Amino acid sequence: MSRMRYLTAQLAQQIDEELMNSSGAFSLDQLMELAGLACAQTLATVYPDRQKYSNVLVCCGPGNQGGDGLVAARHLSMFGYNPTVYLPKPGSKDIYQRLLKQCQNLDIPSISSIDELQAQLNPSSKSRSSVILDAIFGFSFKPPVRPPFDDVLRFIAESKLPILSVDIPSGWDVEKGQQKLDVKDGSNDQVEGLNPDTLISLTAPKEGVREFKGRHFLGGRFVPWELAKKYELNLPPYPGVAQIVELPSPANPNPPSSSL
Repeated sequence: MSRMRYLTAQLAQQIDEELMNSSGAFSLDQLMELAGLACAQTLATVYPDRQKYSNVLVCCGPGNQGGDGLVAARHLSMFGYNPTVYLPKPGSKDIYQRLLKQCQNLDIPSISSIDELQAQLNPSSKSRSSVILDAIFGFSFKPPVRPPFDDVLRFIAESKLPILSVDIPSGWDVEKGQQKLDVKDGSNDQVEGLNPDTLISLTAPKEGVREFKGRHFLGGRFVPWELAKKYELNLPPYPGVAQIVELPSPANPNPPSSSL
């Protein structure tokens, strides 16, 4: 099988637009639902022990990436986990608010302040999170990073908790990978993008994660055959009825579900 294609920011945006135009015919709601389900299934695959990893902190940015996180939180609740949604800056769009309402309908708690985040990350807290789902920044993110997100990235990294990032680790350049970020607050501070243990790429992996060292999954079991052929994506087959497939990585060079 030919090597899978890694996407530039421009190509990723182009594919997204084609998925949602009259040719692809997907709605944004549909793509978020499929992406969020794949994220939840990845977390349940990597952290199946619902006793040890019951408390999942789902960190959601204000954009579509955060919407994927809200969908994932809902599915994780249905899977038997205890998610808490962290919203440092909630999205204002109707679709975002509806996804948040769906979480509230399942009594999924949400927090928004830095103090509440620190409490969730506190090692001495009985309700401390056991794993983090990073859905803060997507592939369209450009530095500098603005408050409060500089503290959010710093506190998450310092927690040493296992992290699962969605599509691109928050703070990474979609084409160049992990980077140090200037903080837009008048200071000379810098913060580094997150270094997750696991990554779930959506549709197809992005150029910036070629050197990612952790376990790497793909969620894109919705890409039409013709679109995959047009862009020479060379996507791997998905096992059974799963929404995800694990890709070879330094952390797992020969995953049983992959034929690459």
